[in-house]
Amino acid sequence: MKRETCKHEIKDCKMGVGDEKAAAVSSASSLWLAPNPSKRWGEMFFLLYSPIWLTFILGVIVPYKLYEDFKELEYLVVGLVSVVPAFVIPLFVVGKADSCISLKDRYWVKANVWIIIFSYVGNYFWTHYFFTVLGASYTFPSWKMNNVPHATFFLAHVCFLFYNVASSFTLRRLQHVVSGLPEKVQWVTKAAWILAFSYFIAYLETLAISDFPYYEFVDRASMYKVGSAFYAINFIISFPMFSRIDEKPGDKWDLPRVAVDALGAAMLVTIVLDLWRIFLGPIVDIPNTNQCVQPGPPWFSRHAT
Repeated sequence: MKRETCKHEIKDCKMGVGDEKAAAVSSASSLWLAPNPSKRWGEMFFLLYSPIWLTFILGVIVPYKLYEDFKELEYLVVGLVSVVPAFVIPLFVVGKADSCISLKDRYWVKANVWIIIFSYVGNYFWTHYFFTVLGASYTFPSWKMNNVPHATFFLAHVCFLFYNVASSFTLRRLQHVVSGLPEKVQWVTKAAWILAFSYFIAYLETLAISDFPYYEFVDRASMYKVGSAFYAINFIISFPMFSRIDEKPGDKWDLPRVAVDALGAAMLVTIVLDLWRIFLGPIVDIPNTNQCVQPGPPWFSRHAT
C-alpha cells in the first residue's frame, strides 16, 4: 500500500513538472493565471496574503494612530511582522506543484529574491531622490541605514511584491486580448497600459499613506500629481521585467538569472531617476539641506549616515 502511494506521488510530480503544455491548456479557462503551476500558486499566495498586511497597517495601525506610541523597535517589528510571512508561510503551506520541486526552483522563492534585490536598491539609493527631488522626509523615530529607516526596507518588499504580482495578472490578461493584433499595436497597447497602471499604483500608494503624518512632503499636492509620475518610473521598468520570471512554458529561470535581472532593472531605474534629477530638478522648492545641486548622485551627500 505504501509503495503504491509513493508511485502515485511520483507520477503526480512528473505530470506537474514535466508537462507544462498541459498546464497551459488547463489555465486557459482563466486567462489571468500563469501556465506554470508553481508560478500560479505563488502569485495566488502573494495576492491573498497582501490584504492581511495591508489591513494590519492601513486598517489598524494608521486609523487608530497606534504609531503615536511607537519607537524605533516598534517600527522595526511592524516591518518584520509584515514581511516575514511572505517567506515563512510557503515553507509550511506547500502547493501541489511545489511539493515536487526543490526550494530554489519554486516561483515564490524566485519572486522574493527578485524583489529583495530591487526593493533594497530602491530603499538604499532611490529614497534619496525622494528627499532631494520630491521634498519628502521621514520624521518618525527609526534606526537607519544610509539615512533610510530600516522599517521601510521591509515594508517596501511586501509593497513591491504585491504591486508587481498584481501587474503580472493584468499584463497576462492583456496579452490574451491583443494577441490577434499586429505586433506594433500590441507593443503600443501594452506600453500604454504599463504607463497608466504604474501611475495609478504610485498615486494610490501616496494617497493611501496620506493619513500617516510622519512621512512628510514640502508640497503634498505636487507630490500627488508630479511626484507620482516620478515614483511610477520604478514600476514602468519593474512591471514588464518582473512578469517574465517563469512566464513562458519551458523557460525556467534559475536564481542567478533572477538576481541579474533584478539588478538590471534596478540600474535602469537609477539611471532614469538621475536623469530626472539632472535635467528637470526638484518638483518643489526644497530646503537647502535637501537641494539636489551636488554634481553626483544624492546618496553621496554628506547628510547620509
